Amino acid sequence: MTRSALAHQTIGSGDNTVVFVHGFTQTGDSWRPFIEVLLPQLANTKAILVDLPGHGASADLRLDLRNTAEALVATGGRATYVGYSLGARVMLHAALAHANLVERCVLISGTAGIDDEIERRARRNADEQLAERIEQIGTAAFIDEWLAQPLFAHLTPSQAQRAERLVNSPIGLASSLRLCGTGTQTPLWNRLAALSQPLLVVAGARDEKFVALARRMAELAPHARLEIIADAGHSAHLEQPTTLAGAFAHWITSPRT
Repeated sequence: MTRSALAHQTIGSGDNTVVFVHGFTQTGDSWRPFIEVLLPQLANTKAILVDLPGHGASADLRLDLRNTAEALVATGGRATYVGYSLGARVMLHAALAHANLVERCVLISGTAGIDDEIERRARRNADEQLAERIEQIGTAAFIDEWLAQPLFAHLTPSQAQRAERLVNSPIGLASSLRLCGTGTQTPLWNRLAALSQPLLVVAGARDEKFVALARRMAELAPHARLEIIADAGHSAHLEQPTTLAGAFAHWITSPRT
């Protein structure tokens, strides 16, 4: 079991820690616009922004989902963890394995995996093809294709953060897909009932697929609250940072149930 730490940066100071875990093709810096809105609403709080394996300053790390989760808690320690998309899947593994360290969880546009084995295999094959595509055309061309997906259609150029994504290498991104893609994930749906931590499950109202996944997770996890963000798609924290920050601040300061 690896306990290697992930590359990370810290913003703010205080006894309370919130760890932010980004999505595929991003880095920890992607959280900065959201954190600028959130931290003034939270007293005595510091934010830790990690770079996942294959991304940013962790580009040379090669870890699967389980070992990435181990590296995540080795980096963040006892804290509230916020994960988006790929980061949400990593964080869910961490929460199930380390309830003593992951005190609260926020899942933004996350999933507990693909139930059907045939669909998982198809997704693994699709991710392998995508990994080969990245290696063939390079980061810049791939990022343009990635952001052209309907999933990100509502992002403004500023919200899309294209320049920040360009720091990633084709080799790093390809390795992330091969080791941590959704098709590699053992479904965790039947384990959600074991989550003892408060869980905030977030999806953008325009992202119908992940709204359905969020509702399912919130129904299965015993201490979950569902938050659907209006006028937002897959990247709710980038599209509606003020709305989501307000919901987050209210949730994290509410009594634990």
